[in-house]
Amino acid sequence: MKDFIFITGASGIGKTTLSNGLLEHYKTVCIEQYMIPEFISRDGTEPMTGELEELTCWENQVALLRCFHRLGYKNIIASDIDDLRTADIPVVFEGTNFITIKLVCSDLHQIQEQMKNRPNNGLIDYELQEKMNEKNIKRNPLINEVEIDIAGKSIKEVLEQAINIIDTTPSLMSYEYTKPPKEMFYSWVSSNGLK
Repeated sequence: MKDFIFITGASGIGKTTLSNGLLEHYKTVCIEQYMIPEFISRDGTEPMTGELEELTCWENQVALLRCFHRLGYKNIIASDIDDLRTADIPVVFEGTNFITIKLVCSDLHQIQEQMKNRPNNGLIDYELQEKMNEKNIKRNPLINEVEIDIAGKSIKEVLEQAINIIDTTPSLMSYEYTKPPKEMFYSWVSSNGLK
């Protein structure tokens, strides 16, 4: 069993679908950024910046993950993290048994179709999706990170591959890690002109 399972990848690539499948399989807990309570400002007057919003979401998600871990939960699933924060996972969670599943797609048309057919009429920004996916494909795996190319695979095949990776891949708990430059990641804060 892992302590934490992180799911990362471009918008519309299937992170939530995979997270839901893993939740059903492992019967544990899944924490996504959208679960963070609504907030407007720190004091009722200060304007909310993109950086502060992202930091607040990240710190809350980390606190939730640590709380469940402290209470003895295993295979805690975390998704919907700003790609730039992926580089922080090996720093924040060093000493725990974690794995990161990075979803990429070598068939851009496939993830564009997936995004078009998302429930709830989610954000459809094909240019942003393409840039995020390209950065993820080019970036070398981080500590305890394994890549799954979803191209040509069904939801069931991706889920089965992820479960096999999670159940059979040992995680390093002590390591030397140099955080890669932020240019290797795509941040929604930067993409929305909020930086």
